[in-house]
Amino acid sequence: MRFAARLGFTIEPETWDALCAQVESIASVSAERIRDELTLLLTEGGAKCGLRLLDQSGLLQAVLPEVAAMRGVSQEAEFHPEGDVWTHVQLLFDHLDEPSAELAWSALLHDIGKPSTMVRAERIRFHGHDAIGAKMAAVICGRLRMSNEARRVIGTLVADHMRISHVRQMRPSTLVRLLREPHFPELLELHRADCLASHGKLDLYEFCQEQLAALKKEHLRPPALLTGDDLIALGFAPGPLFREILAAVEDAQLEGRLDNYQSALRFVQRKFCAVPAA
Repeated sequence: MRFAARLGFTIEPETWDALCAQVESIASVSAERIRDELTLLLTEGGAKCGLRLLDQSGLLQAVLPEVAAMRGVSQEAEFHPEGDVWTHVQLLFDHLDEPSAELAWSALLHDIGKPSTMVRAERIRFHGHDAIGAKMAAVICGRLRMSNEARRVIGTLVADHMRISHVRQMRPSTLVRLLREPHFPELLELHRADCLASHGKLDLYEFCQEQLAALKKEHLRPPALLTGDDLIALGFAPGPLFREILAAVEDAQLEGRLDNYQSALRFVQRKFCAVPAA
């Protein structure tokens, strides 16, 4: 099936019939082997065709029932003229060029939370499908014996795939924190493919690219103005408050409101009440 998808071959009818008749025997195959074969199918090329074959054969339902559940789940035509969630996910792979294993799995699973969160009101909505989907992705990754790192990256991409829709409304410091996250390049690529497989609008993708081009490395991750030792010197006791204070200082720094040590000291003294050190 993987080779048929990648090479554009047609599976001989008798072979196809035998495959479909033996779908249940996939239960005897190790999770690691299933994971590796699926990963190759998703990353070698022809993934859309491969997913269609998985679905038609019954293998998709057998190995990834959560993915099969996306079939027939309606979406708003204004945002998803391509059709249901399963159609959208398949089309998305047409817009990924040699994706990493983590990006490919994230693309497959990014909307997996939609079937269980779908509500019809004035229009179709999927409240919290990103958070629900991340939890479901964690279960699938665990079932397929993925590495801890792969689980972390896939879970993060699924959980965060809606964040880019809010970039224009973000505070400057929040935006910079997002742009500098290690997984952001793959998150942005997922967003691009997600848009091209639906409404086709790339304005937020282009906005992020412009922001990245405009921000120099020192603006994305500037040297810290204060350290824990500085807070102790100000009379603060070590503890959870340190993280809050240092984060507030960095937010102000990223937004251009602080640019040196002295201004950072005054900011902390004005905003926080010092607690005598133990």
